Parts: sequence; structure tokens; C-alpha cells
Amino acid sequence: MPIDFQQVRDLLAAIAQTDVVELELKSDDFELRVRKSETASASGSLPVELPVATIPSVVSKPASPTAPASPAPPVDTSHWVAITSPMVGTFYRSPAPDEAPFVEVGDRVRNGQTVCIIEAMKLMNDIESEVSGQVAEILVENGEPVEYGQALMRVQPD
Repeated sequence: MPIDFQQVRDLLAAIAQTDVVELELKSDDFELRVRKSETASASGSLPVELPVATIPSVVSKPASPTAPASPAPPVDTSHWVAITSPMVGTFYRSPAPDEAPFVEVGDRVRNGQTVCIIEAMKLMNDIESEVSGQVAEILVENGEPVEYGQALMRVQPD
């Protein structure tokens, strides 16, 4: 599938007007990653000159000649429950850098189970699941800053 650069430009313009700091889209034949710089997220718009590290990378992968491209069936996510950040801080998946993450995608969690930590003002705050079920998505990378109310992960409830 050819890349429509006008759609990419429109997407970048839309992202520049939001609080979204990073976005990653992937499919079998296309990958796009956008990350705003610190000055962009503070001002609400993308800077005219982006540092090299924040230039969106577009990688087009050729379709496999032997296998026909068939879109994956849509996943019903309407009943998933988001675990959100109760504060501004830094997201950590594990209790210490050399330890295993609290949860992985596919793990079962129970109500009240610690699923991550948010560091705020040098205090480590355990974030607990508010529902029992299976972790369906982890939406934040380890060590990334998070905002109040930002979805950290989604759980498919029992």
C-alpha cells in the first residue's frame, strides 16, 4: 500500500494540537512513530525545526509476495477497563530496574493487585488494578512521564 504523505501531514498537524507526546502506529506494511520534543509539548505545537531524535520515522515494508495481505479482524475493546494514572509522574513497570515487571500483556490481575509504580516528587506510589481480569494492553513505556488521568494499561475484565 503506498504511503499518502498528505494524510501523514494531516495526522502530524492534528497531533501538534493535542497533549499527545508520543504516538506509534504499526501495521504489516507501514510503521510511523512520532515523538514531540519538550518545547513542543509545553507550547502545544510542533517546533519548526525538529531535533533529529524527534523527526517522525516512516518505514514502509514491502508486502510479502507469497502471502496475500488480509487485515486482522477487529478486536472488540469496548468492554476493556483502563487503569489510569492518579497523578503526574514517571511510570515504572517494575519495583526496581533489575527486577521483573509487575505485569505483562496476557497476565491475569486481581482487584487491588499492584500493576505499576508512578514516581512523583521522589515518592514511589503503587498503582493497583481496580478490576480483575487479563492485561490486554500496556500503553506507556517504562520510564516515561505520565499525566493525571492518562490511561496506563487496559484490562479485559472477567
